[in-house]
Amino acid sequence: MEHLHDDYGLSKRAIALLLLQGDNEIWALVEEQEGKEKVEIIRQILREVYRGGERGPVYRIAMKRQWLSDYIVDMVVEQVSKKQKTFAEKLSELLIHPLWGTLFLAALLYFGFYQFVGVFASGTLVGFLEDKVFGNYILPPIEKFFNWLIPWVWLCDLFVGEYGIFTLGIRYAVALLLPIVTAFFLVFSLVEDSGYFPRLALLVDRLFKRIGLSGKAVIPMVLGFGCDTMATLVTRILETRRERIIATLLLALSVPCSAQLGVMMATVSKVKGGILVWSIFVFAVFLLVGYLTSSLLPGEQPRFFIEVVPLRMPRLENILVKTWTRLQWYLFEVTPLFVLASVLIWLGRITHIFDLTISALSYPVQWVGLPKEMAKVILFGFFRRDYGAAGLFDMIEKGDIGGIELVTTAIILTLFVPCIAQFLTMVREHGWRAAFIIAGFIFPFAFFCGFIARHLLLLLSDLGLVSW
Repeated sequence: MEHLHDDYGLSKRAIALLLLQGDNEIWALVEEQEGKEKVEIIRQILREVYRGGERGPVYRIAMKRQWLSDYIVDMVVEQVSKKQKTFAEKLSELLIHPLWGTLFLAALLYFGFYQFVGVFASGTLVGFLEDKVFGNYILPPIEKFFNWLIPWVWLCDLFVGEYGIFTLGIRYAVALLLPIVTAFFLVFSLVEDSGYFPRLALLVDRLFKRIGLSGKAVIPMVLGFGCDTMATLVTRILETRRERIIATLLLALSVPCSAQLGVMMATVSKVKGGILVWSIFVFAVFLLVGYLTSSLLPGEQPRFFIEVVPLRMPRLENILVKTWTRLQWYLFEVTPLFVLASVLIWLGRITHIFDLTISALSYPVQWVGLPKEMAKVILFGFFRRDYGAAGLFDMIEKGDIGGIELVTTAIILTLFVPCIAQFLTMVREHGWRAAFIIAGFIFPFAFFCGFIARHLLLLLSDLGLVSW
């Protein structure tokens, strides 16, 4: 505090505590009023504080505040009679119970996400929009118009070719993914508004400790099912760099975003038991990689603290506002990336760079035992993970691949190098070195997992346990 000389309208102790907690506005204010030389001295002091232990100042300050608040409550509050628990309090206890909480989570995943998102949205709504609306009424006149307007086939392909802006980019974004994303965001907003997520964090805390994370990490993990890029940014809430690295790796490796998750569920559900095999395998990889990373990275095991808000009945207004806000993000931020991906694919095709990349990628694809055409689907996944998943959806619809190839490719595509947006976010959060190490591990590991998965499925098929 002796290095703070100016008047801030707050006590120097308050300013020092905010600096310890990384408040960006206070840092900017101190730099403006104290000067860069003094700020650098303060930063050096803070670096020494952070080196003092794995526990960050934010954690220590929060625990001290918790102790003080408990002390004050004990001093001024006298409980004369035991208050009867309300229904919400009893339900809250059940939601964090190892057995009943797990059963509730399983029911939520099955009815909320699988049945509503995976079956209704991905099946009924997508079928109606893609086949009837786009297939019969929207795409035919657009194709006819561009074929009449542009006499050059190579240029016309940019708009209505096999990978054109309208025939692939807009169709995938609107007809294939928009209903899936909308359904997912509705369920997500419903669960979020109820106050369930903090209880989910408490429920999984013991499991997450095994992979070097605290229950607090469930927040970016759940957000990853919405958007992995956004979830990578949210890993900032974790206390140590070790936790943030582990969480970022697991997000990039085994947490599919909402659009990819919906399409993947719709795709692998084409074979009986496909979703079960895919989800168990990916979850096993999640736990295994987390455990091994936690064992290899130095540092203390994390501790956990989180504010558990009261359970409440979700409000329709809140659900609609949250869903609409996220849909706006999808429409204005994500949809243009589909158009950009179509343009990049078109440029890659006319310059033959795309073909060369597919040719190189076909070698590990064939090593796994998949047809080389799968290289194109996997390459799409780098531009957008859900883009590749949508391409896989097309192949199974046309009957180009069988059940074992479908589930194997779905596993590889889920575990494959994250989309370009998430990769750049990893660079921003952890630097080029860490981002390339993560991507360099994921690329061969995804194909290795595909190799293992395919041979396990072939073995199960020979034993008569699966009939794909």
